[in-house]
Amino acid sequence: MINITVVCVGKLKEQYLRDGCAEYLKRLSPYAKVQIIEVAEERAPEDPSSAQILNIIEKEGARIIEKIPKGAAVIPLCIEGREYSSPEFAAQIERISLQNSKIAFVIGGSFGLADKVKSLGKIKLSFGKITLPHQLARLVLCEQIYRAFSIINNSRYHK
Repeated sequence: MINITVVCVGKLKEQYLRDGCAEYLKRLSPYAKVQIIEVAEERAPEDPSSAQILNIIEKEGARIIEKIPKGAAVIPLCIEGREYSSPEFAAQIERISLQNSKIAFVIGGSFGLADKVKSLGKIKLSFGKITLPHQLARLVLCEQIYRAFSIINNSRYHK
């Protein structure tokens, strides 16, 4: 069974987001062992400078790197990543899982991901040019991982 880790900055604040993620994690249990690891979000001043933002991203990046499982294929979510259709994403997951039993998805905080985290990426993933709050991106990622495994296993979820 494949091990999937989602390393993300911050905690889910809204109950509907926690409920949604929990539902997809439950649905994923026949296909994969999935773990979500939350790292602390760095506090930012009201109107941070570019240097302060960079400092925040670097501190969060260091926390993220500590939590990525050793030997995992890393897939950071970032705006410069590639957009995949759901079947294409499923094919990527299947291809990576044939080479590696561990996959780590990474979701940064409000200001994004440090370059050193992005550089670890086996592939880089984008949900498009839209901006999603990182908490909502986590729910979308959980759903897309479940959809990918549904496609791989020919279940009826993906139509």
